[in-house]
Amino acid sequence: MTDIEMFNNWLANVSEDEKPELLAIKDDKEEIKQRFAIPLAFGTAGMRGTVGLGTFKMNVYTVARATEGLAKFILSVGKDAIDRGVVISYDTRRFSLVFAKKVASVLSAYKIKSFLFENVHPVPMCSFAIRHLHAYAGVMITASHNPKEYNGYKVYGEDGAQMSPEDTAVVVNYIDKIEDYFGVKCDSVKFPDSIVGLDNVKINDYITVIGKQVDDCYYNEIEKLLLSKNAIEKYGKNLKLVYTPIHGSGYIPVTTILKRIGINVTCVEEQTIPDTEFSTVPIPNPENPAALKMGIDLGNKIGADVVMGTDPDSDRMGIAVRNNDGEFILLNGNQIGALLLDYIITRLKEDKAMPKNPAIVKTIVTTTLADRIAKANNVTVFNVLTGFKFIGEKIKEWEKSGDYTFLFGYEESYGYLRGTHARDKDAVVAAMLTAEMVCYYESIGKKLYQRLCELFAEYGYYTEAVTSIAYKGITAMQDMAEAMKKMRGKTISKIYNEDVVAVSDYLTQVTTYADGTKEKVTLPKSDVIKYLLADEQFVCIRPSGTEPKLKVYVLCFDKVSMEKAKEKAQALLDDIKKEL
Repeated sequence: MTDIEMFNNWLANVSEDEKPELLAIKDDKEEIKQRFAIPLAFGTAGMRGTVGLGTFKMNVYTVARATEGLAKFILSVGKDAIDRGVVISYDTRRFSLVFAKKVASVLSAYKIKSFLFENVHPVPMCSFAIRHLHAYAGVMITASHNPKEYNGYKVYGEDGAQMSPEDTAVVVNYIDKIEDYFGVKCDSVKFPDSIVGLDNVKINDYITVIGKQVDDCYYNEIEKLLLSKNAIEKYGKNLKLVYTPIHGSGYIPVTTILKRIGINVTCVEEQTIPDTEFSTVPIPNPENPAALKMGIDLGNKIGADVVMGTDPDSDRMGIAVRNNDGEFILLNGNQIGALLLDYIITRLKEDKAMPKNPAIVKTIVTTTLADRIAKANNVTVFNVLTGFKFIGEKIKEWEKSGDYTFLFGYEESYGYLRGTHARDKDAVVAAMLTAEMVCYYESIGKKLYQRLCELFAEYGYYTEAVTSIAYKGITAMQDMAEAMKKMRGKTISKIYNEDVVAVSDYLTQVTTYADGTKEKVTLPKSDVIKYLLADEQFVCIRPSGTEPKLKVYVLCFDKVSMEKAKEKAQALLDDIKKEL
């Protein structure tokens, strides 16, 4: 169908309540083209888009189509997968519960069991529930830290990690064959007016609402990860710590676990309210200084040392700490991860509890400061492709082989995991560990910022510069691919005043050194180009897995000062942007 034909098809088939949205654009050919020329892409991390009617939007019809593709994949696997079923979770975004119910209704039509959370739950609890209930898959309705206009659909595999590229390709193949958005099989399920508070309650033969029992098991599991119980007992009750869920799903789990372990926390009350419009922030992203502004204001009011914030699906955590001048500064994801890694290693060594063959896993765009901290403490480092599912794959591999013990995993985009209870980023655990880390350093007369400065003094001054180049319109994905192709055709021997030591192309799986020698890249194929510089510095370019954005990462190092490192990082970023 042409875009106009598809528009007319939708106009004829949507509900009467939905028709005004389409009638409002019936004479706008460009808007019709933007909405109906192509379907919303289902990428390596699911699909994500603005909410609205159209094949290129997030709505009940695109959600149903994606779920039918997932259902056909599960049917192809067999009875065991059908009976084990799918965990369904969702956050506080527009239509999240509506979409979650639609997922359950489509699966029900295919006689596939599903376990729907009774209220908003974060990514890590979805991942945990898949493993705890031995489900075959999971669906998380969320657009993570994107603006309020967005929602999305993440699919998880039976190990609790986001679905593997191989299985995702099969699901996408089934989805692509579904041309009729209104012919998707879907049961007319009668849900109660509210499912909040229900626990292990069957809605029909295939849909079960889950809640407190699974939640309690999750809290019990993550509480085992505590490292400084004595420090918590001494300092936790009087701790001045501020937390904001930024209107998202982290509020109940984060405050619940902190209360359970005995740590006092003061919440930004205005931001504890589930709000689809995220009305107190421009973007609900803890990487954005504005997202933690109310938390910092409250921190100044009560004299807190640390402010924590989690994004809507509570898989990312950001923090602000006081610097040497007593002012709050935001730490970036690399710095937070380095502090957590150092803390975990320190406490395990102090308690003589370091496991056999300890290892950490980080992504190829995450700071090499982590490598230096780990290697100095005889901890092995593994670098994987961007995406937490690859960290999850390493955990799964070691559970089978016993070769290494997973200690910690993280990525620069504010995602961290300690423990093997989940296989995705866990901001609930990160918040718990951060709170106890504050107690621990309090017990030895230190502040977090002081410890970070000590790490830089010991290992060198590391800093980052990151940007995204957004592509718009229906040709956005094609334009982005063309930009990557253009970069592959260039020979870049110097970026700013830094020599390029080697170029790793993860698509061709070849690293080419400056002297012309070549080496195979052992990681899976991926559309990533990484320029390796001296002193473990790098510049990396890759497309986003869910939206038309080209992401550019710079990791910089200086032996003398942070100021010089930052100047160099910005110069490197500016130079590579010229090439793009």
